Amino acid sequence: MTEYDETPGDSTRSVHAGRPPAEAYEPSLPGPVFAAHYHLPGEATGPYTYGRDENPTWTLLEQALSSLESPDAPAETLVFSSGMAAVSSVLLSQVSAGDTVVLPSDCYQATRSLQKRLESYGVAVRLAPTPGDAQLEVLDGAKLLWIETPSNPGLEVCDIRRLADAAHAAGALVAVDNTLATPLGQRPLELGADLSVASGTKALSGHGDLQLGYVTTRNPELAAAVRLWRKTVGAIPGPMESWLAHRSLATLALRVDKQAVNALALAAALRERPEVTGLRHPGLPEDPSHAVASAQMNRFGSVVSFTLPDREYAERFLGALLLTTEATSFGSVTSTAERRARWGGDAVPEGFIRFSVGVEDAADIVRDVTHALDVAGK
Repeated sequence: MTEYDETPGDSTRSVHAGRPPAEAYEPSLPGPVFAAHYHLPGEATGPYTYGRDENPTWTLLEQALSSLESPDAPAETLVFSSGMAAVSSVLLSQVSAGDTVVLPSDCYQATRSLQKRLESYGVAVRLAPTPGDAQLEVLDGAKLLWIETPSNPGLEVCDIRRLADAAHAAGALVAVDNTLATPLGQRPLELGADLSVASGTKALSGHGDLQLGYVTTRNPELAAAVRLWRKTVGAIPGPMESWLAHRSLATLALRVDKQAVNALALAAALRERPEVTGLRHPGLPEDPSHAVASAQMNRFGSVVSFTLPDREYAERFLGALLLTTEATSFGSVTSTAERRARWGGDAVPEGFIRFSVGVEDAADIVRDVTHALDVAGK
């Protein structure tokens, strides 16, 4: 593909990402390498020395993710045991006592829970909401700006380029949680971010059967700091999980395309339901985030959020779903939904539903949801 002038499409890149050149009698994607240590004569120069440092299976997955997150410029990716391991690696490796971090007040609750840990290390934390690029107002003197767009679970969107330019002018690094968008939906590094972070547990691996996280950057010094953090705390993924995630990349474009179509179909159907309020999906033309999302996203994601009248109504709705599983997380091939307030930590109404749209037929998903709404309203 490198001999062609044309840039390969998303599905082509997803299928071939990180796979070695074809070799006679060898699989197109080598199997997982299970090794705690390697034969290491002489000086320990690597590339593989010890299982906590590097692994050939990680290497192929990291190359794949780099090619998806940054197809037009060299980048390095580090894979982790979970999305939160990746998030923590950035926040805790890049700041120290006396520094200031800016977090979205409406970001993923586990990310926001790091505030107390950062403060215990002498790091000041400022919070501002995602909508309206409100973090611009609290950048002065910050060392790191953390962006989450679309936000989880509220699906708010901010202007990455605008925030990144302002943060850099103020001397701050910029990290973007790209979990909900995926690298096929949005490329933060091309929009000015220094680090793109994501949970591979979600749509990237897409089958709800493994946990993984990663950090991608075009800055070798940042990559080295994150790599050292991974080695020091041991937040490494298993080789089997890494191989499964890499295998799943081949269908990434197929899945996110189907899910985006399905999510928009569900959102459109929910517009007609009087019991539904607070409907959010960036792909809806009337969504408050649609204009900004359209300017920086290629796909609008698989998640639709909405609010039902109260907790009991939401519980009846969830209990009446037949096709959709009541579960947390998002991005799986199967549709899932949950009443998000049951976890605490998110500023959402008791009847708030986060719905992750799968790859089932759109008509069946809509039928399942409308049937459950009918039952809940009786």
